[in-house]
Amino acid sequence: MLVPPPLSLYIHIPWCVQKCPYCDFNSHAQKGDIPQQAYITALLEDLDTDIRQYGLASDSRPLHSIFIGGGTPSLIAPEYIKQLLDGVRERIPFRDDIEITMEANPGTIEAARFEQYRVAGVTRISIGVQSFQQTKLVRLGRIHGESEAVNAAKLAHEIGLNSFNLDLMHGLPDQSIDDALSDLKQAIELAPPHLSWYQLTIEPNTLFYSKPPTLPDDDDLWDIFEQGHQMLVEAGYQQYEISGYSKPDFQCQHNLNYWRFGDYLGIGCGAHGKLSFADGRIVRTTKVKHPRGYLNMLKPYLDSETNVDMKDRPFEFFINRFRLLEPCPKVQFTLRTALNLDIIQEPIKRCLEQGYIEETEEHWIVTEKGKLFLNDVLEQFELI
Repeated sequence: MLVPPPLSLYIHIPWCVQKCPYCDFNSHAQKGDIPQQAYITALLEDLDTDIRQYGLASDSRPLHSIFIGGGTPSLIAPEYIKQLLDGVRERIPFRDDIEITMEANPGTIEAARFEQYRVAGVTRISIGVQSFQQTKLVRLGRIHGESEAVNAAKLAHEIGLNSFNLDLMHGLPDQSIDDALSDLKQAIELAPPHLSWYQLTIEPNTLFYSKPPTLPDDDDLWDIFEQGHQMLVEAGYQQYEISGYSKPDFQCQHNLNYWRFGDYLGIGCGAHGKLSFADGRIVRTTKVKHPRGYLNMLKPYLDSETNVDMKDRPFEFFINRFRLLEPCPKVQFTLRTALNLDIIQEPIKRCLEQGYIEETEEHWIVTEKGKLFLNDVLEQFELI
């Protein structure tokens, strides 16, 4: 039997000022005014459709967290964010301790709205800094400068949010080890409760993919990670996920629900969702990608709906669960996939033999070696 896990909501805002050359997300450069009211109306109608389709308006499954991502959600005025969150609350109950995160650029206009977003209901802001060095920001297509990034972090401290995150990348074009560690040192000095520190990867369908920049070599990337990780630990941050570091008790609850193979509704252009049902089904959904199609009232919001096959569930479970460094309860595999442990006996045995994981009677734990060779770990579950 499958026990439905906690339920989250992802809301996608597709517009940004300009498309960054490394970005493969569903984002669209702003041309003229954003149809804010029309989009908020569509988001709530999209949610209404999902609630009817999947029977979700119930006190038994209140929302655990909300994440408003993009694009650049902070291009949407605070009064529309309030209208959106109020509308969601009217449709699905919130947990008393719900975490509501919104991504934001550190640009002057967006940062000036932080307090208004908090009043609108946002409890946590994720600030897309990426680098504090102007030459790197220009190369990444970012429209803010170093001082704006610093001021945005200071403002986030001042306005009484429950938490905030700084997004920081390393392994940037022509970046030296000292450059990368200098960025990280500056981020640590700003004392965010949470830091997402991750390596730039070149993705298909991006400008960097068609015109690849010169990136640091593997030896430099390893030195950046090793020295940076030590800096973070010494500053009191705990690595709880492959690229997630936080002060104690400030982990991102929304991301934790993803990685624990929890459920989430996805509304907005190109948003993805995953829903589990007591009858054993696991359904993945995607919404219409382009704003013009999404806002066309003659079309449904749903673009695709697929059932996750039993044979694919072990890989899907572990590709999420083994991103986390916390022990994985064995019972969680059964509760979240509706599969017996017998089906993964061989891949677990191979992982143990290779030293990728350790196990107790109740848990699996990814080892230091397993973290380094995570793709090899996950491949074992494709061989079932």
